Amino acid sequence: MKIAYVSYEVSPYAKAGGLADVAGALPIYLKKMGAEPYVIMPFHKSIERNFDVSQFKLVKENLMPDSHTYKIPFSVYQGYLPNSEVKIYFIKTDKLFDSKNIYEEENIFLKTSFFCDASLKTIKEIESDTDVININDWHTSLIPVYLKTNYYEDTSLRKIATVLTIHNIGYQGLFEPSVLATAGLPSYLFNMEALEFYGKVNILKGGIMFSDVINTVSPTYAKEIQTKEYGFGLDGILKIRSEDLYGILNGIDYSVYNPLTDPHIFYPIKTYEDKLKNKKKLQEYLNLPQKKSATIVSFIGRLYEQKGIDLIKNMIKYLLLTDIQFVILGTGNENYEGFFKSLENEFPQKVSINITFDTDLAQKIYAGSDIFLMPSRYEPCGLGQMYSMRYGTIPVVRYTGGLEDTVIEYDPISKVGTGFGFYEYNESELLMTSLKAVYYHQKKKDDWKILFQNCMGADFSYDKSAKEYLELYKKAMSKKS
Repeated sequence: MKIAYVSYEVSPYAKAGGLADVAGALPIYLKKMGAEPYVIMPFHKSIERNFDVSQFKLVKENLMPDSHTYKIPFSVYQGYLPNSEVKIYFIKTDKLFDSKNIYEEENIFLKTSFFCDASLKTIKEIESDTDVININDWHTSLIPVYLKTNYYEDTSLRKIATVLTIHNIGYQGLFEPSVLATAGLPSYLFNMEALEFYGKVNILKGGIMFSDVINTVSPTYAKEIQTKEYGFGLDGILKIRSEDLYGILNGIDYSVYNPLTDPHIFYPIKTYEDKLKNKKKLQEYLNLPQKKSATIVSFIGRLYEQKGIDLIKNMIKYLLLTDIQFVILGTGNENYEGFFKSLENEFPQKVSINITFDTDLAQKIYAGSDIFLMPSRYEPCGLGQMYSMRYGTIPVVRYTGGLEDTVIEYDPISKVGTGFGFYEYNESELLMTSLKAVYYHQKKKDDWKILFQNCMGADFSYDKSAKEYLELYKKAMSKKS
């Protein structure tokens, strides 16, 4: 089975969020399962700045997209995902993929639609025996639209099955109807409501309508997005396609996030004593008092309300009345950034606020914290809670989406469970659940060590996910036979 995995961002070459991590890891595990995956992404300008591009081989040049009205040539370079035999193709045209921020709003439709059409041209010219295209989010959602309209009669492309993976339905790609002409797509797609959405063109809706199979990145999220609360206006069309909608939980790359070999953390973690050594070193690193008794509570992520940062803001001063140290790493809304920086000024001995994106520091925080907060308003899958458990840090979460699928409420009777959580989205619930976790850490030492062991023993590797994706691809291919 030959699979094209098409993504606008792929780790380590370009990363804005969790999609890049998935795109950089899942194909490697698919390869281990006996499939023949390859990846396609834009040759973003940042790649030239940050990587030795001489390692990439030019395989095609002066190609032209067949449908798109923006008729500029592009080249295709080939490399490999790090430490693997999985090929990755970079679509290069400096006239488009030239911005510092890969999701820069200016000309984003032009860039993404060109990338979709150019990806199909790349597949046709270089990997014509492809069986399945796995597209990701709205940025690649025009691929199945092209396949079932402009390329319906193309004998080399029409046989390819498509799978749309929705990583976050909150981002849909909304544009004026006139953009369809730019992409070289027929106007009836809007007039017949295939892509129409309250007077706009909705690119993700097109992906949902035209893909053979759809999946989200956790089973619970697949159910949630079929409701008004979580569907962001697409719940109706998702209900119509519910028989083709699946949920597959993301994994994490255990070869990268390995507490025994991770070069970013202070000490390898095998025992709880190793964990305490990392905690003490983290306190020193962040200029916090090296108090063994204090509970380190951390948050790593974007400072936006989707991540529940408003709940943290509203309850954190109450939590600081207890013997805790609070650590934040992330960037986002300026108001939240300002609030937490002022909190650090108010409580310099208890609070460390790091308004930056720093993967090295993130690993140190995962390894040295006691509790990891993730009270998301909604969470398609979430990776932070998996990373924290991998390093023996106990998550406190709101049970939604992938958080509900990955964190098991601790039961002191059976000793089963990996964390603590709540359902109703408000700061009181977060505060009470956080206080419960702090109580266990400070007063229930034996239970806490069991929690540590349970988290370290949880399995979120990509092996299971890869098997489920292969079955999903088979379902998609069966629709083409």
